[in-house]
Amino acid sequence: MSASLGALIERWKGDPHASFRSWFLWEERLKNFRSIRRGIGQVVKEIDAGTFGNAYRGSTLETVVSSVAEQRQIFKGADHAFLWKPKLRIPDIYENAGNQKAFGRLLHACDCCDTAEAVVEAIRCIDSCRIKGLGPAVANLLYFIHPTLVVPFNTAIVKGYNAVTGGQIKLGRWDHYLSMREGVIRLNNEHRSLLSNDLGAIAGLLFDVGSGRYAPPPRADDAASVLAWEADLRRVREETAAQAKQASVERESDATHTEIQGWLRDLGVALGFKVWVAANDRSRPYLGGQLSDGCVDRLPDALGAAAESVRLIDVIWLHPDGQSVGAAFEVEHSTSIYSGIVRMLDLALGSTVGAASSLFLVAPDDRRDQVAQQLRRPAFSRVSELGIRYLPYGELRTHRAAMSRFGTGLKPLLEIATIL
Repeated sequence: MSASLGALIERWKGDPHASFRSWFLWEERLKNFRSIRRGIGQVVKEIDAGTFGNAYRGSTLETVVSSVAEQRQIFKGADHAFLWKPKLRIPDIYENAGNQKAFGRLLHACDCCDTAEAVVEAIRCIDSCRIKGLGPAVANLLYFIHPTLVVPFNTAIVKGYNAVTGGQIKLGRWDHYLSMREGVIRLNNEHRSLLSNDLGAIAGLLFDVGSGRYAPPPRADDAASVLAWEADLRRVREETAAQAKQASVERESDATHTEIQGWLRDLGVALGFKVWVAANDRSRPYLGGQLSDGCVDRLPDALGAAAESVRLIDVIWLHPDGQSVGAAFEVEHSTSIYSGIVRMLDLALGSTVGAASSLFLVAPDDRRDQVAQQLRRPAFSRVSELGIRYLPYGELRTHRAAMSRFGTGLKPLLEIATIL
């Protein structure tokens, strides 16, 4: 089966609609790691302080889990395990203070450790508590803390693992999850050159097998099954052509995001600022060059620990001395604004050089209500202090040429943006 599985991995990696290219290599996935980990840390703090409350809706946990579930390529429905089921009274971490504390200890232990042994020990501890309704779906949070040690978990991944290995892993049991984790790591090591140290890659492969996109490799001694399986692989490749329209829409979305970044880059330069473009967007093609053309290649050293998150903000305008931030912009074309807000908070609250900056969420004209609703989440209680402004595409499109020609400083931009 090893050779057949290698062939499957090769075909899977080349499929633009499989999870490897649509999710694992997706830039938003990488952006989400720090924000989700930060959110988990906030959940732990609230549980320790006794301020978490007894409801999922409106909690910091809901915000974090929603950010995971929004990665719909493999995590659609990930929030279901955490939703309160009143008739069953599960998961029992809202009304039972002891269970809530145990849940917090699991998250804290995994956030603070750096070895597989420590992660497994923390999982065994939560398993020993026998908390009703709190099962291996929690691994989806732990994955974003330790992507090289923890395997994501859902029904499709389990089905894919059983199909590929012949295993009999069952849902809802931590001991079965740990068994699957060991098996997944063995598979990953066998095909390490084709996969990744990040276990999200092989989890995506198993998800696509378990959800029926790909058939599992047959036994090598069954010639008829091998031929049928190879024909099935060809069918999957042919099906990708039918999905080209959706891919075109996604590319158009990326292009729009880049175009708005380009507008902000050029406007910032025209208004007298030095401009930083997000580290993971710098090489994007734009107007015959790259998005980072004419931009600074480093942020102020005084950002300190906040720099890791701030460097992913879509566009930053620095004052002419290059040592302080004048404005920061997150462009939210169609995705959740959660990660962008977290990066804004890191800039404004985590460093002195960003404390006085003006913060803008740049979004389509019809997303104003969505943006305002997100900002009202309890997890963002400090956002109102920062005066984050909403800058619609239409206003930027209409006025950017005049502002570039006649404006200086931030005043022209402040006049067309609104505080939410």
